[in-house]
Amino acid sequence: MTTFKRLLIAATATSLALSSFTVQARDFRLGLITPPPHIWTQAANDFAQELKEKSAGQHTVSVFPAQQLGNEAQMVQQLQTGALDMAFLTIAEISNRVPDFGALYAPYLVDNIDHAAALLRSDAAIGLLEQLPAGVGMVGIGYGMGGMRQMLSREEMTSPEALQGKKLRITPFDPLRDFYNALGSAPTPLPLPGVYDALANGQVDAIDMDFDSILIFKFYERANNLLISNHMMFPMVGVVSGRVWRELSDDDKILVRSLMGTHLDSVIDRFQQQEKSQEQELRDLDIQITEADRSTFADAITSWEAIWSRKANSLGALRQAAADIKGS
Repeated sequence: MTTFKRLLIAATATSLALSSFTVQARDFRLGLITPPPHIWTQAANDFAQELKEKSAGQHTVSVFPAQQLGNEAQMVQQLQTGALDMAFLTIAEISNRVPDFGALYAPYLVDNIDHAAALLRSDAAIGLLEQLPAGVGMVGIGYGMGGMRQMLSREEMTSPEALQGKKLRITPFDPLRDFYNALGSAPTPLPLPGVYDALANGQVDAIDMDFDSILIFKFYERANNLLISNHMMFPMVGVVSGRVWRELSDDDKILVRSLMGTHLDSVIDRFQQQEKSQEQELRDLDIQITEADRSTFADAITSWEAIWSRKANSLGALRQAAADIKGS
């Protein structure tokens, strides 16, 4: 986001703080799956604090991290009925319901975290949010992200072939499942809080994860073979229940959109800033590291594209936007 846009958003939010709000004050409920220390949860808390300040206490946000309100599928149902006001959701659950979003998980759609950040800020990606009201009954405010996806295993992994027949923990959504099926592994859905113990007791052999989570949850203590592949980005979206959105005044809508959008964008900034240092932190540990690139996964990419070119009409536009970013 340019400096000008940041200043414009800040100015808009400040001016709205001085304008009229709905007569009825609201305590919004915002759910997400990440634990309190995670960047997404920190951003949600920062948004809550700023909305309270900018609305002069008229509106507050209660943040419920760590799946306190259920998993993402359950939170989506709550958002659709209006029982939940807001959420920060992985695009994973969205893509299960609106297949076009699955294109954001195309293997090697982007090369690195900077390309991922630029693509999520592109017109092609932002345009997808227009499908959310009709597709899932939510209003998409903007994107955040996690780090680039890597593979961490209990046993030595010098190439993706080592994953054949192995149970590999994934976030449960079709684009990722199709990728690992193409690699011949056994993708195994598992909630994030259970991953550490699952690695320790052999319930899973490997995991698909980003540097940040590998370090926060110390998964390297139970699996010390890291394949640095950067094979996918991992977007997140901030949403408001469509039912709740319709009840807000125009001024409140603008304020919520501007403030939440700013804090979502800060998530992207933070992952960009920390990705290289976290990679180095892992390299400094006593673990085995192997590197891979697009050519390593050529067959799996071909298989994935054969499936998703039919399911996601947005794939071509996102590929073009990504190519433009790489070429710029």
